[in-house]
Parts: sequence; structure tokens; C-alpha cells
Amino acid sequence: MKSKNVFKYLMVVAIMGMLFTSCKKKQDDTDNDTSAAGDNALAEGTYNDVHNIADEAINMNLTSYMPVSNNGEKGICSSCVLGILIDTTSGLSHTMHITFGNTASTANCLCADGRLRRGTINVSWQGHYRDQGSVHTITFTDYYVNDNQILGTKTVTNMGRNSAGHLVFSINVNGSIIKSAANGGGTITWTSTRQREWIGGESSPTWSDDVYLITGSASGTNAHGNTFTAQITIPLRREIGCHHFVSGRFDLTPTGKATRTIDFGNGACDDQATVTINGNVYNITLH
Repeated sequence: MKSKNVFKYLMVVAIMGMLFTSCKKKQDDTDNDTSAAGDNALAEGTYNDVHNIADEAINMNLTSYMPVSNNGEKGICSSCVLGILIDTTSGLSHTMHITFGNTASTANCLCADGRLRRGTINVSWQGHYRDQGSVHTITFTDYYVNDNQILGTKTVTNMGRNSAGHLVFSINVNGSIIKSAANGGGTITWTSTRQREWIGGESSPTWSDDVYLITGSASGTNAHGNTFTAQITIPLRREIGCHHFVSGRFDLTPTGKATRTIDFGNGACDDQATVTINGNVYNITLH
């Protein structure tokens, strides 16, 4: 009788141990990894900013290196831009070099949008920016943002006006970002196909009132080498006066994991977004 009681006791302990291990494993396996979402948002924002910088610089109509002023308004192209060189000697073929830095292109400068930049953005194009069919190609020379090196090519094609009368641009990016050790290290690769609709500010000479809606898809690897795909489900709204998207949503699916839904909110000009994974909501800060 005593031996039977001992056996029963041991069986209960074993079962409880298995239950505890199972619960612990379930807790440990909770999918709360937002790294792919954060790296995708970093790439999205970085390559979008490059477009904004090129737009701003082109609108200045400068033809030589000189301190930058945009009708008295300080945009990203402010005192941190050492100069802009535009070559218009080849008829409709143009090149532009936008160089950032603090006294030298190798020294960081804190720009008006709160980001450190150094190095050069190169832009080449034919025709006028607002002409249907014009193509702009953007590349980089030793260009860094917050000490992350930006590489690759961005191509912007003017598709003309849509039924609402807004200019629409087709945008393709094949790029990579080498993150600094201070930012966690690793390399992000990012390929995207986007459409950018210019919905506000086109008729104004003021740069900071421009508003865009962005749609499309992307794929890549995060800084840990894990692959992902992304699809915008609600157009991302970019107000140039804000540092990040103010609204919109996209779904991001890392290989082998559940889809994450990234939401930029309902219009607040801030650095906050949410990531929803399996019904759990996590707050992230955009960089």
C-alpha cells in the first residue's frame, strides 16, 4: 500500500513537471520579435527622406556649390548641406550632388530633422521633374544617416496625373543599410516597388507643406539576416513637416513567423508606431 502511494506521488510530480515545462516553453516561445518591423521602417523612412531631399534641392534651382536657403525656409537642406552642385550643360541630361557634413563631408552634422548626416547624395535625370515620363536615379557616395551607411539605387519615374489630378511617381529601390555598432550592427537589405501620390503642397513654393500618400510592397532581410516581405494595406501618409509617417498601415511577414501589422497612427506628428503580432500590441519608437 505504501509503495503504491509513492508511485502515485511520483506520477503526480512527473505530470506536474511536464505541465510546467509545457507552460514555460509556451511562454518562452511567445512571438514578440519586432526587429524586422523596425528595420523595414528604418529603410522605408531613410529612402523616402532621400527622395524628399532631392525634391527640395532640385526646387532650389542652384547651379553651383553654395550655402543652402529655400526661400528663407529651413528644410533638411539647411546649414548641414555643404553645397549643391547641379550640372545642366548636357541639354536635358542633368546631374546633382548634395553634400552633407560639418565643415567636411566626413564629419557628421545635426540636420534640421534631428538626424546626423555626412556624405553625398547623387541624382541624375533627364527632362523636368514635373514632366510625365521623366526619370530620376539616386545613388550615394559615402553617405551616412545617424552613422548608418546608405547604399544602393533609387529610381523615380513621373507617371503623370491620376484621375484626381495629382502627380504620381513610380519608385523602385534596391538598397542596403549597414547599421553602425552603436545602432546594433548588421546589414539591412531592402527592395521595394512603390507609388507616391503628391496630394498636397504642389502649388506652394513652401517645401514643408508637401503631403504624399505611398502604396506598394517590399522585401528584404533585417539586420539579423532574417528575410521578410511587406505590403502596404492603408496608404502611408508622409507630411514633409514631420519626421515620420503620420498614418497608414502595412503588413510585414518574416519567413517562418506570423504576420506583423505596423500602424503609424491617426495623424499625430510623432515617432511612435504599434506592431501587432498574434493579437498582441507592442509600441515601437521610430528612428
